[in-house]
Amino acid sequence: MKKRKRLQVGFTTKIIALALISLMMYSCSTVPITGRKRMNFVSDAQVLPTSFAQYSGFLAENKLSNDAAKTKQLKDVGARISKAVERFMRANDMVSEANSYRWEFNLIEDKTVNAWCMPGGKVVFYTGILPIAKNVDGIAAIMGHEVAHAFAKHGQERMSQSTITQVGGMAAQIYTGTSIKDPKKAAMFNMLYGVGSQLGTLKFSRIHETEADRLGLVFMLMAGYNGEEAAEVWVRMSQRGGQAPPEFLSTHPSNQSRIADLKAYLPEARIHAKKFNAQVGK
Repeated sequence: MKKRKRLQVGFTTKIIALALISLMMYSCSTVPITGRKRMNFVSDAQVLPTSFAQYSGFLAENKLSNDAAKTKQLKDVGARISKAVERFMRANDMVSEANSYRWEFNLIEDKTVNAWCMPGGKVVFYTGILPIAKNVDGIAAIMGHEVAHAFAKHGQERMSQSTITQVGGMAAQIYTGTSIKDPKKAAMFNMLYGVGSQLGTLKFSRIHETEADRLGLVFMLMAGYNGEEAAEVWVRMSQRGGQAPPEFLSTHPSNQSRIADLKAYLPEARIHAKKFNAQVGK
């Protein structure tokens, strides 16, 4: 009986491993412009209705800014960048994706230094981030970054990665329950798997942030904004003070890493923007 049980568990573990491999093989695509291979098996149809509903709920529970001038400036920048991104998608055989976005830009009265974008193009800026943006080009840099998260489907990719981690965790528990007889060793194995998964998730998030920085820089240039301001946003962010965690324990690259990367990537971003604007006859 024990041998049969071990064979059944081993077969189950192999099936899980094969399922993971199949998902990885058949769910890979390439992020336009950056060329990074991504794995995403979560469809827009699964994500966008929930995303739009959550965004509406957030707006109902939070105070919109009463500053008409700042709100208009934010919405104007968002419209300009999203139109450039939509033109890019339509010019590069991404028509169905372009049709799926429902771009919306709102300014929330909140001192938090933050901005975010949900899948499908729902963007929020907090008034607390406006001093860091400082000017319209700074707003464009932050806006381009947030729009880039939606464009590259980072939310869907994180959901896919989370599913794989959970399934991998199930396989690890099955393995330790049958192949490692020493309870202490089994516990150590599970702990190492958990720590490794967490560090892998953090690195995955940093990759997304760097990609959004680069794509956002291209998008703001496409829309006619000054790309040099993108790095300056992070210079101002670094001047806020406070002790940041080590980069490998953070979901975001360090401010200094972002400044250096944006400055180094600017010439390439200009080439992408120039090529695209020539393509659409701008």
